[in-house]
Amino acid sequence: MILILRQQDAAAQREIQGQGTEQEKKQNEQNNERSGLIDDSTKMVYGPKTTLYFQEKNVKFNNMEKTPLDTGLTGFHNFEPVFRSGQKFQDLGNIGSAATPVYYQLPGQIGARSGFEAYDLYYHSPDSMLYFDTKSPYTKLEAFYGGGNRNMLNVAFARNINPRWNIGFNYNTIRARKTLNPNARDDNMVEQNSYSLHTNYKSENGKYFLLANFSRMHHKVFEIGGIIPPSVDSTSLYFTYEDSKVWLSESEATDIRQDYHLYHQYEILKGWQVYHVFDKKKQGLSFFSDLTTSDSAFFDYHDRPGIINSDSTTNYHHFSEVKNEAGFKGDFGPVYYNAFVKFRTGKFTSPNFTQDYSFNEVFIGGALRGEINDQWSFEADGEYLIPSGYKISGYFHSPFLDFTYTKTSYKPSAMQERYMGNHYQWENNFSNIGADQIKGVIKLDLPNIIVRPSLTLSRVNNHVYFNEVQEAQQADGQAYMISPGIRADITFWKNLRWQSELIHTTITGDAKDVFRIPSLFIRSRLFFDGPMFDDNLYIQFGLEGRYKSDYFAMSYMPASQQYYLQNDFNVYAYPVLDAFVDLRINRTRVLFRYNHLNSGFMQEQGYFVTPDYTGLKGSLDLGISWYFFD
Repeated sequence: MILILRQQDAAAQREIQGQGTEQEKKQNEQNNERSGLIDDSTKMVYGPKTTLYFQEKNVKFNNMEKTPLDTGLTGFHNFEPVFRSGQKFQDLGNIGSAATPVYYQLPGQIGARSGFEAYDLYYHSPDSMLYFDTKSPYTKLEAFYGGGNRNMLNVAFARNINPRWNIGFNYNTIRARKTLNPNARDDNMVEQNSYSLHTNYKSENGKYFLLANFSRMHHKVFEIGGIIPPSVDSTSLYFTYEDSKVWLSESEATDIRQDYHLYHQYEILKGWQVYHVFDKKKQGLSFFSDLTTSDSAFFDYHDRPGIINSDSTTNYHHFSEVKNEAGFKGDFGPVYYNAFVKFRTGKFTSPNFTQDYSFNEVFIGGALRGEINDQWSFEADGEYLIPSGYKISGYFHSPFLDFTYTKTSYKPSAMQERYMGNHYQWENNFSNIGADQIKGVIKLDLPNIIVRPSLTLSRVNNHVYFNEVQEAQQADGQAYMISPGIRADITFWKNLRWQSELIHTTITGDAKDVFRIPSLFIRSRLFFDGPMFDDNLYIQFGLEGRYKSDYFAMSYMPASQQYYLQNDFNVYAYPVLDAFVDLRINRTRVLFRYNHLNSGFMQEQGYFVTPDYTGLKGSLDLGISWYFFD
């Protein structure tokens, strides 16, 4: 029955593709020729090249480029979000656990934001949504089975209703068993269910364009609090993994997010459009702990007894906002321009607040982009939050150098300003945080060698962080971060590749101690890359390693869902080596990865990713990704 319905669905869509204006038919013929839709027998062929996607920024900035689906193998074995980020996030050693950037990042929002960002990495937000133009129904199925029952499932579907209207959905799950002290096979640390719906529509005359999506995530974490230090309990040992003694067993945190998003534009005159963006967002955060159990020892250890209730902790906070942005945009020859006004209103609430944290914000801004040709371009954009707050950015692109400069003044988060939980309570009136960031990349392309030297300079003043007693605090003075780096991709003997990245960071200034960044970060991959068996099989296999110098990495507090400073636990330097095999047969990709290949061969028994949280032990991960086009 399913096969019959899929065949009927595909036949109906192909019939629809024949409908439309003569202009659209000509465009479709050009697309068919470009994408290779017709083979030597004149039979229609559908695949990754005929299924194209784009993002909202392509439409908004008049830079419409539709991209074919990715069937590449490079990095495919890094399926989980922290690995996929290039190890640029610190987490708790499990898929879906609380994560924070290793390097300082400028916020995307200069106005009010919730401040609960520990699970941002796992949320498919509206601005990351992919919209499709499909010549046939498209389905993606991905299943990843991590060692120790760390599992992920991703499903995506999209199809054209007609040549101008496409609909689709995404569904994602995480089921990650505890890596430390699980009591059963299904004793999960993380359980996530998330989904999104999306559509894009273009009018017959091409003047009206609409993009819309809905996203929802329910992310639940059964907290463990880390391994009990041997200095507290002499029978507790590190690197015993399943047999570890952990602090928490009756505590859980939940992050629920829901977003409605709409973008639409209308071309009033040729090359001149007006547009409107609507967003309605909400985020609910909760933390529960039974303090009549041994979990209370964790809060006693941190000298944080219950303030509101001594028997249990039930923290709940809710952040909501509505945003409307209206503006005009257009192209004047090779120059794109844009101007807008934006209004945001929202509030941050908790049952423990005596008064809600409310905000009404008005922004004005614009953008400018010039393209000399495909290789030379510049961009500039900015926005001003009335009466205080701004962000100005500039970007230059050339065949030899990419350069970016950003200057900003942004608000502290809502939870940094006000928080009322059972273990922590504060009300603050912090100043805006200021930052300047310069990034430069030199591009050197030689035969079989690609080299990218880079330099990132950051200056941050009035930084707000969580101090050694886990409370929000604003730093006095400034911090300067200097991070030279280099990336290289070298090919030996046609099929042997070596990819590496190195970053060295130096921090100075009066506020240098509130940033915890390893001075040296190295990531390297050596692998064979090539076809086999008369090009019927494509394979990559090799070794991938990573290394961070020792540093006092931030600790994690589950009750407030925040990373905070600590000065006692040295996350020591340790090289981690993984082995991998990535395969592609037709449209199917398969991965095998063995984690921590060098386990048992080092002086230390293992490594830490966060104080009292160990990294992965030796284990095998499997994964598979299928594309269907009918």
